[in-house]
Amino acid sequence: MDLMLNFIDFFLNLDRHLNLLINNYGEWTYLVLFFIIFCETGLVVTPVLPGDSLLFAAGAFASRGSLNVQLLLVLLIIAAVLGDTLNYWIGFLIGPNIMQKKKTRFIKKEYLERTHRFYEKYWAETIIIARFMPIIRTFAPFLAGIGYMSYWRFISYNVIGGIAWIVSFILGGFYFGNIPFVKNNFTFVIFAIIFLSILPGIIKFFQERANLASRR
Repeated sequence: MDLMLNFIDFFLNLDRHLNLLINNYGEWTYLVLFFIIFCETGLVVTPVLPGDSLLFAAGAFASRGSLNVQLLLVLLIIAAVLGDTLNYWIGFLIGPNIMQKKKTRFIKKEYLERTHRFYEKYWAETIIIARFMPIIRTFAPFLAGIGYMSYWRFISYNVIGGIAWIVSFILGGFYFGNIPFVKNNFTFVIFAIIFLSILPGIIKFFQERANLASRR
């Protein structure tokens, strides 16, 4: 319970916590941010770590001179690309073991085959667009690996998506994070960013529910 409350507090007061991190640890802040982005994209078990909101907040602090924006961009792009790459290979390496089994407890073999076909047809859109969707961006590279998506296709769009994601949110925070309204309503803005990030997934969910209802 305490861990959950601390996690919620971190989200609600992201600007204050990041400010404390910068003041207390200085240049080590870059390593912490690198680690968070790497884990959020690279480990299936940590999809709830802050991504979009953290990038925006880091960009806002960079505009105040607390962080170096160029260093942020370079380090976090590397973290995002390496994270997705690790996630891909984890999926790729456990995929053969799952495929050899007729049945598995948690994953159906036909789902893997369907995933393979999906990525062969929509690989570019999936890897790039998933970067801007929390939770989904953590699972997309994992499923790409399980689905045996071509690595060279994956890495190309991994790099493009990683650059687009990091640059858009870091520079978004850098140029807009210190506008008086944004600065005075930072918590509201962070929630708005989170909501807009998950909105495509919400829309997709209700579309699928509507399609299922219409088939009955």
